[in-house]
Amino acid sequence: MARILLVGTATLDLVFGLDHHPGPDEEMRARSLRICRGGNAANTAVVLSRLGHQVEFLGVLADAPETAVIERDLSAHGVTYAQCPRLPGRPPTSSIYLDTGNRSIVHYRDLPELAAQELLGVDIAGYDWLHFEGRNIAALADMMADARNRAPALPISLELEKPRAGLEALFGFPDLLICSRGFALHHGHEAPRDFLHWMSGCAPQATVVVAWGEAGAFGSMPGGPVCHAPAIRLTEVVDTLGAGDTFNAGMLDAITKAEPLDRALAQACALAGRKCGIHGFDL
Repeated sequence: MARILLVGTATLDLVFGLDHHPGPDEEMRARSLRICRGGNAANTAVVLSRLGHQVEFLGVLADAPETAVIERDLSAHGVTYAQCPRLPGRPPTSSIYLDTGNRSIVHYRDLPELAAQELLGVDIAGYDWLHFEGRNIAALADMMADARNRAPALPISLELEKPRAGLEALFGFPDLLICSRGFALHHGHEAPRDFLHWMSGCAPQATVVVAWGEAGAFGSMPGGPVCHAPAIRLTEVVDTLGAGDTFNAGMLDAITKAEPLDRALAQACALAGRKCGIHGFDL
C-alpha cells in the first residue's frame, strides 16, 4: 500500500437532521445531531486509511478544546497528523442542516490557511503520493512548486471542487486533477466530455477526472479517449456528506495501485455510492 500525504482542511461539523427546512421565523426541533470531524482532505485521508494505506494529514489545527473531536477521529482511523501546525483560534466549523434530499451548510472559519513554509519542513521524499485540496491558491502554488523541485518523480493530485479565483495557475503542476461538476459548470461546460476536452488543453500533462452526479464520472488521460463509469443506484440515500471526498479516495486508491482509468472511475463511483448508504466513513 502507498504512503500518502494529504494537504488541506479538517473541520468540526455539527450535523442536524431535520424533518423539513425551517421557513422564515420558524422555530423547530431537530430529530438528530451529530458532532463529527469533516473537511475535504481529512475525509479523503480517513477513507484512504480504511482502504489500507499509510496516510498523513497536513493542515492547520486550532489550539482549542474543540479540536479534540478532530484529533480523536483522525487517530481512531489511523491517520497521523503530528506535523500539523497549531495556531490560536477555533477550528473551522460547519453547521449542516439535512432533510430528505436537501442540505444547507453554514461555515465559520477562525484560522489562517496553511502557510507554504509548513510543507518545506516535511520530508516529502518519503511519500508515494501527494494530494492537495484546491484552496489558498498563492500558498498552494509555492507548495506544489517546492514539491516538484524537491521530489520531481513524486506524483501530485489536486482537487478542484469550488471555482476559486486563480486556480488555473495550478493546472500545470499535478499528474491528476479531480474536478467537480460545479467546477465544470462554472467554466461554462454543461457536458463532461466538453469539459475534459477543455481541460486537456489547460493541463496537457495530467489525467483529468470529473464527477457528474447521477451521470457517474468521466475521465481522460493525456492523449487518450474519454472513459466513463456509471453512478451506483441506491434504494435509500442515507448521508451524502463527504461523498465527493470518498470518490477522491477511491480514485487515489486505484491510481496508486496502477489500475487503468476505467477501473479507477468504476471503483471511485462504487465507493462513493456505498458512502451515501451509511452515516460517516466506516466503509
